[in-house]
Amino acid sequence: MAVRIRLTRLGKKKKPFYRIIVADSEAKRDGKFLDILGTYDPLQDPAEVNINEEKLQEWLGRGALPTTTVKSLIKKAVAAEQ
Repeated sequence: MAVRIRLTRLGKKKKPFYRIIVADSEAKRDGKFLDILGTYDPLQDPAEVNINEEKLQEWLGRGALPTTTVKSLIKKAVAAEQ
């Protein structure tokens, strides 16, 4: 069982909103998940990314692997804080 940090879609049609979650790699996109790490709102200008860094570091320490999209969102969130 590989654990991934990825996005799950919420919101209305044509108005997406995403949660950054930790889930089993074989789980469905909007299926069961283990933990919520933050949110991503692409409709804001600039796009808004909120991540709980303590939970993120905990899951990365446990061996969870982020998807490429989530990796880039983490970099944006860290760059925005500095």
